[in-house]
Amino acid sequence: MQLKLIEKPVEPEPLKTIESSIAERLEDDNFKWMRPIERNLYKVPNEQKFLSEDQLKDAYSQGGVMNVYPFREDSKVDIPPPVSSFEQAFGSNQAIMNEIKKNGFDKPSPIQAQMWPILLSGQDCIGVSQTGSGKTLAFLLPAFLHIDAQYKQYDANEKKPSPSVLVLSPTRELAQQIEGEVQKYSYNGYKSVCLYGGGSRKEQVDSCKGGIEIVIATPGRLTDLSNDGVISLASVTYVVLDEADRMLDMGFEAAIRRILFEIRPDRLVALTSATWPEGVRKLTDRYTKQAIMAVNGSLDLTVIKSQMTLLQLICFQSCKTVTQFFEFVPHENRFDRVCEIVNFLNTAHGKNYKMIIFVKSKVMADHLSSDFCMKGINSQGLHGGRSQTDRELSLKMLRSGEVQILVATDLASRGIDVPDITHVLNYDFPMDIEEYVHRVGRTGRAGRNGEAMSFMWWNDRSNFEGLISILEKSGQEVPEQLRRDAARYRQKCQDGRDGPRPNFRNKSNKESSFQSSY
Repeated sequence: MQLKLIEKPVEPEPLKTIESSIAERLEDDNFKWMRPIERNLYKVPNEQKFLSEDQLKDAYSQGGVMNVYPFREDSKVDIPPPVSSFEQAFGSNQAIMNEIKKNGFDKPSPIQAQMWPILLSGQDCIGVSQTGSGKTLAFLLPAFLHIDAQYKQYDANEKKPSPSVLVLSPTRELAQQIEGEVQKYSYNGYKSVCLYGGGSRKEQVDSCKGGIEIVIATPGRLTDLSNDGVISLASVTYVVLDEADRMLDMGFEAAIRRILFEIRPDRLVALTSATWPEGVRKLTDRYTKQAIMAVNGSLDLTVIKSQMTLLQLICFQSCKTVTQFFEFVPHENRFDRVCEIVNFLNTAHGKNYKMIIFVKSKVMADHLSSDFCMKGINSQGLHGGRSQTDRELSLKMLRSGEVQILVATDLASRGIDVPDITHVLNYDFPMDIEEYVHRVGRTGRAGRNGEAMSFMWWNDRSNFEGLISILEKSGQEVPEQLRRDAARYRQKCQDGRDGPRPNFRNKSNKESSFQSSY
């Protein structure tokens, strides 16, 4: 007789609350001595306190639809209403209001309007929104006020704990951009340091001396300096995991876990993520307390909560503003075709366009840049194999308009702040459909319109189904050849004659720069 083993169902981790995390800190000798965190810094403006259901719905629909709800259904949280002006969030802080006016902002973006009240009220927040929608300021301005509140607990002659704020970023480029925002506001003279691999370790170590309030870092370099005792994370009370999905994709999960283990358990956490894979959900569940999701998008909540990725949501947000075109082009013909497109753009738009051309490898980026040079086409390259100085120069030249074409690997698909990219061209189709969304999202940002062209071939077939779903959900035309080849691939898989791999195409009737170049 064979005994059948019955697997016990996996119990979900118990819900972490602010109270349980405070108790955990008091029981841990490493953190017991620390002062309580001043969490709730927000008073709901009188005009926001008694919003009717219709008024609240209208507030959520300004500039897009905000879906706001507890990360875990068993979590009881008070979700503050979104603000409709900077004054409602920071009106009592003249220093921040002066900086906002100096930068010429008109009104909060949808993600800022909701993340600010959540973070200022001392609650963990997960923000999902289109690239270029203001997520950096969404977590940065509350961080300034958070530092203020913690320091008020200390007398003038007392040594204050530092650092107080930690921002983890997947790439050095994104880390540098965040530091640029910190320095732009220069709030209360708070000092920041940017720690990343590839930069001068000695300079970074020297910058950590003498006390700093804000650390912006990539996980690898921060772990290195923390292990060597250069920087202590025990004093951190406000943690930001920026582009958490990207950090997990890059293999930083172990480093993130190690870093968060060194930080007090009752910290305030802000997390931003463009997609919603299982790894990010687990990370959120383990390291946040009664977190609130703030999602700027148009999908029904039941779809978002169904454990699907938020890829469809991102498509709704960013791909809707990007007209997408596809051509089936064998690899040996792609360089001639891309030269035709570049020549057309130069003729049609002169200096009034900027384009990122995505390729699959560092070697291809260098190869294509070299071929462009031979053809007299001015471009710059960007990939992880280039020195930090070269990478910074390439981005600087693109931002200034000195060059209009950047040939890049997926290093440039997220977190590169060049808001006026007008065209994206996938010279090589990405290995997975999520990366396609991020590449396309480099254009059509912050309400602008953009265009994306993708070269495809049969070897990209494992992505056909996902691409069709994205195009349909973002209101784009689906090319007939794409549908035919997707059906052909599906049948071959059912027959056992094929299996997952990567490619695709489109021919739209809409007039566009890409289409007119035929």
